[in-house]
This record gives sequence, structure tokens and C-alpha cells, in this order.
Amino acid sequence: MWSPAMRMETRLLVWLCAVAALSGNRSPAGAAGRSCADTRQVYSEKGYSTSTAPVTQISGEHLRLCPQDYTCCSSQMEETLSLQSERDFLKAIEDNSQFLLTTFTQRHRRFDEFFRELIDLSEKSMNQMFTKTYGRLFTQNTHVFQELFVELRRYYSGGSVSLTEVFSDFWSGVVERVFSLVNPQYQFGDDYLECVSKHAEQLQPFGDVPHKLRVQVSRAFIAARALSQGLAFGRDIVNTATKLTADSECVRGLMRQWYCPLCRGLPFLRPCHSLCLNVMKGCLANQAELDSEWNNFIDALYLVSEKLEGPFNFELAADSISVKVSEAIMHMQENSVSISSKVFQGCGNPRPAPARNKRSPSESGGNRRPFRTYTPEEKPTTAAGTNLDRLVTELKERLRPMRGFWVSLPHTICNDERMAADVTNEDRCWNGQTRGRYLPDVTGNGLASQINNPEVEVDVAHPDVRTKQLIVDLRVMTNKLRHAEHGQDMNFIDSEEGSGSGGGDQGERYSDDWPGYGPYSPPYNKPPRNPVSTPVKPSRGRERNGSKWNRNNGHGRVRSSAHQRTFSLVPLLSLQFVVVAAPRWR
Repeated sequence: MWSPAMRMETRLLVWLCAVAALSGNRSPAGAAGRSCADTRQVYSEKGYSTSTAPVTQISGEHLRLCPQDYTCCSSQMEETLSLQSERDFLKAIEDNSQFLLTTFTQRHRRFDEFFRELIDLSEKSMNQMFTKTYGRLFTQNTHVFQELFVELRRYYSGGSVSLTEVFSDFWSGVVERVFSLVNPQYQFGDDYLECVSKHAEQLQPFGDVPHKLRVQVSRAFIAARALSQGLAFGRDIVNTATKLTADSECVRGLMRQWYCPLCRGLPFLRPCHSLCLNVMKGCLANQAELDSEWNNFIDALYLVSEKLEGPFNFELAADSISVKVSEAIMHMQENSVSISSKVFQGCGNPRPAPARNKRSPSESGGNRRPFRTYTPEEKPTTAAGTNLDRLVTELKERLRPMRGFWVSLPHTICNDERMAADVTNEDRCWNGQTRGRYLPDVTGNGLASQINNPEVEVDVAHPDVRTKQLIVDLRVMTNKLRHAEHGQDMNFIDSEEGSGSGGGDQGERYSDDWPGYGPYSPPYNKPPRNPVSTPVKPSRGRERNGSKWNRNNGHGRVRSSAHQRTFSLVPLLSLQFVVVAAPRWR
């Protein structure tokens, strides 16, 4: 007979054994029986069929990317979700780089429209002013002025154009025509006018206006073209750098952080912030290599834009062309007697014009009122519905946050609550295996730092070829912008002046660009040059339409040392001797 105490002890033993047996089978049996309803719902909401999705958790021995515990994912689901993780990654890059792409695209379009419209307004202003002032004499010679704007547009549009040559040819054309107009009593052949234009630099018939105008306009055009090209380049760089494909190691890391919780039956558990950073830094290691050159590029863009609203103001430079040209013509008109006498001394006495060809004062513009400059209120100061100050201010505000974009991109993505848990939620996040704290350290930036990345295996010994090319391209554009910041076009470094195509003239203060400033006083206030030590500088002619331009092509304006003469400031009383002697310039 069992005593009551013994029966009680036996029941207790049986109960404990039953509890132990149940406890030993709870983990696999319980896990195997857990519902996958939440996983199936999230999977379906992403647009995928749940026909292959388990209803309850199954053994995860078939998984390749996620932990091989009990799972709610079939092999097909894991493959599908790995592809989805890559798409999510590329979409995150696209979304976070949209600010860059939009800024470069829109700013380039607005600046380009603005610059082109200012050039159009400048030409229109000149046509209106000169037609009103000089009438038929201007319209008969309008092609000389049109050619200037054709070449300026071609330069701005990226053409291989030397602005120094553009202005040299322009003033050569102007001096030939104005010289004829102020001496209507004489008849000048092409050879004679060529002699005049060859020695225009010594004669300085327009004072210092050609030099100042070249410096003003060239600096502004060089900076404007560089800025426009830089903005278009920035757009293209962002497009190229963000069009990437994730390699298999990157996809593995993306899948493990974003969709392995879904397979584990924890679809709403976000990856730990540090886990996300390690995955992103591994996947974006090559893009982080752009950081240094990218920052240099952004800084160079910023400085060029500042110059455009300051000493290289494109708005003021474009608007000054007509005013400066008119000042130059006025200077030659006012000093026509002195200039003509020097020309006659050097080039010989011209032939008198037949009586029927002599222009009356009214025809030559003699009775017209002098050219007047317009007040700032009358001049066009805006274009494309905006002004330069506003455009530059808006651009600078958008350039500032672009520095460091590529190294901060992992942080930007992981700071999105849809992509990772908050940094303060370290214990209630997915650590790559289960719910809990993520222990590994966050790696540094760039390719070399990823050698110890615990989440993504990166080939640090072989940088991406495309990224290396982007770095080279960034250096080239930054160099171009830095030259433009100093008024130089790196494609036309003029060895004889030590400056760029536009006459960067680095030794000059920026205030020299505008009227009333700088060391360039009119030539009649300068001490006379030594006629022996000042050689004639040959003009650099280019092929143009019409015989007058064609004769300047090739060696039309370049003179050999045997034919090079010096300009002689012979007193007017010796003019008779010049008539009988051989002309000294020809």
C-alpha cells in the first residue's frame, strides 16, 4: 500500500517529468508552429505572390543569406527579397541625390538662359544706340559689330575661340572704318587700311578703351562659361556616380539588414543604426573616394559664382560693350587730326578722293550729336526674368550643403526611419541575427577603411575604374574653374602676357576693370615710347567672309623681321619729307 505521502511524491515526480518533457520540445515545436501571417501580409503588400510563402515557420536550412533558423521565407522568397533590397538601395541613393541633380540641372538652365539673353540684349542695345547716333554709317558697317557678338556667343557656347584674338580683330576692323570716316576727303585702298590697322597698337587711336574692354568682357565671359560648364558637369557627375550596381557582397549585406527580419517573422523590426552604417559604408566605399575632389569642385564653383557677382560681373560687362565701343570711337574722332597725321607719316600720303565720292559732313555723321551714354535706369539690367545677384545668391545657398555629400550619404540613408532604427534604440533593433544590441564598431570612410568591415567584404586593392575616371574628371573641371576665378581660360594661356585668353592680367587689381580706375590713363598723357625698343606686335588674323577679312588670314597681318618697321613720331613740319620719301611703315 502506498501511503498518502508516497502518492503525493509520485504525482509530483510525474508532473515534473511532464514539464521537463514539454520544456525540452518547446523551442523547435513552438517555432515550427508559429504563424507567418505578418510576413505573408508584408510580402503581399510589396506586390509578390504568397503562393510560395509558408503559412507557419519552417526549417531555414535552405537559406543562403539569412540566418538558418526557423523561417517564414522559402528559397524563392529569399531570392526575391534580395533583389528587392538592391532596388531599395538604389532608390535610396536616387532619392538622396535628387537635391544635387535638381540643383545642377535647374541652375545650369537658368544661368545659361540668363547669360545668353544678356548677350542678345547687349547686341540689341548696341544696334539701337549706334543706329540712332551714326545712322547709315553704322548700318553699312554693322557686320563688323555683328561678328564680335557671333564670336562671343561661340566662345560662351564652348567654341575654341581666343578672346584676345576676337577683340584684336574687332578693333582692327573698327579702326579701318573709323579712319576712313574721319578722313572722307581721301581714298584708302585695302593695303593702306591694312597698314593703319597693323600699327593701331602703337597709335592707340582708341586710347586705353580696347585694353579695358578686353579685360572686363573676357574675365566675365571666362567666368560665365566656366560656371555654366561646371554646373552641367556637376549634373553629369551626379548622374554617373549614382548609376551603380550593387555587387553580390553588397546585396548580401542589404538583404541581411532589411529583409532577414521579415524572414524571421519580425517584419516591423528595423536594423540597428550601426549595422546599417557598416552595410552602407561597404556598399558606397568607392563613392566615398570622390569626397576630396568633389569638395574642391564645389568650392571652385562657389568662388567663381562670387566673382561673377563681384569683379567679374557678367551683367555689367555685357552692358558695357556698346558704351565702351562708343567711347573708343569718340576718342578717335576727337583726336582724328593728330592720329591722321601720324598715319600719313608712317603709311604715306593717301590719294585724294574724287569730288563725287567725297562725303558731306552730314553723310559722315559730322553734324550728328556726340554719342551719349545711357543712365543705369535706361540700360538693361535684368534678363530671363531675374538678375545676376539673385541667381548667384540662390546658387551659393545650394552649393554649401553639397560639400561632403558622398561620405555623408551612408548617414543620410541610415537616418531615415524607414531604413534603420533610431540611434537611441540600440537594444530593440535587428543586429543581423536577432533582436538585440549591435556590438561591432562602425568602420571609417572610404575604400581602405573597409578592410575590417564586418558586414560587407570589399576588394580594397582594386578601386572601381569608373570612380577613378570621375576623380580625374573632377580634377580637370576644378582646375578650369580655378583658372576662371583668376580671369584665365586654361585653353588659351598667352605666354606673352602671362594671362588667359581674356587678358586675365593677374597683376591688375579687380577695380581696374571699370571706368575711372586703374593705372591705364589715355595715351596722350603717357610719356612717349622709345621708337626703337617698341616693336610692332603682329595681329592674329582669322579667316572671315569678305575680302577685307580674307586678306588678313594667314600671313596677311604677320610681318617678317625684314619688313618690321618702327613707328616714328616725326614732327608735323617734316610731313613734306614723308611725301617724297618711301613710307616708313610700308
